[in-house]
Amino acid sequence: MVFIGDIVGSVGRKAMKLNMSRIKQTYRPDIIIANAENAAAGRGITKQIAHDLFEMGVHGITMGNHTWDNKDIFTFIDDEPRMVRPANFPEGTPGRGMTTIKANGKELVIINLQGRTFLPPLDCPFVKADELVQQSRKHKFVLVDFHAEATSEKIAMGWHLDGRVSAVVGTHTHVQSNDERILPQGTGYVTDVGMVGPRDGILGMEREAVLRKFKTQLPVRFVVDEGKWHFHGVFFDLDEATGRCKQVKLIRRDEDQVIME
Repeated sequence: MVFIGDIVGSVGRKAMKLNMSRIKQTYRPDIIIANAENAAAGRGITKQIAHDLFEMGVHGITMGNHTWDNKDIFTFIDDEPRMVRPANFPEGTPGRGMTTIKANGKELVIINLQGRTFLPPLDCPFVKADELVQQSRKHKFVLVDFHAEATSEKIAMGWHLDGRVSAVVGTHTHVQSNDERILPQGTGYVTDVGMVGPRDGILGMEREAVLRKFKTQLPVRFVVDEGKWHFHGVFFDLDEATGRCKQVKLIRRDEDQVIME
């Protein structure tokens, strides 16, 4: 299984087109999941972008705190079973927080949760995780995308779910962390997968605008950066018999690397 970090804007979508073939050839994943909450100009997703990602070979899409930023999502999220938004949004919210992806003869449950530290105070993600993991207990392979700001909260979720799911991946902060590991009870884990998008911006946004915000504290409009891209993801090799993780390997590519190839 391959999980691809937050796709940011048109540069991120370009990077997806350029890298998907190599990702499939190198890792031969049965299922590919991607976080796409920033895919439409850095905020949200559209039906067309979701369609394009599926056409590229993505089997499932996870979201996060920017789920509702592009209003087009309300026209299709209830009818798209391959997409999940954070399950701890309030009851009655459109969409679903858990789904089962079927591809290449395999089934993978994907669960999307959002943290509460430095983010809006949603329902408790740990309580919701317990509820959904219990509901998915008949499935061997379960992936949790925990979209959270604080590294401590993400690490806590990894330990909370160790031995109960196949993998826990952190998203949202757009910086790939160097802590991929298999936890003692067999759950693959990484604090943040990283991002797919502008390499030389600041978390995918234009540098000057972000710098101006930090230096002046005045209101600034952030715009997705252009230029060269980088591509971050993670590969999990899961045991067919137990669903536990056997290997975790970070994926890190950039535009200069592809040119050299």
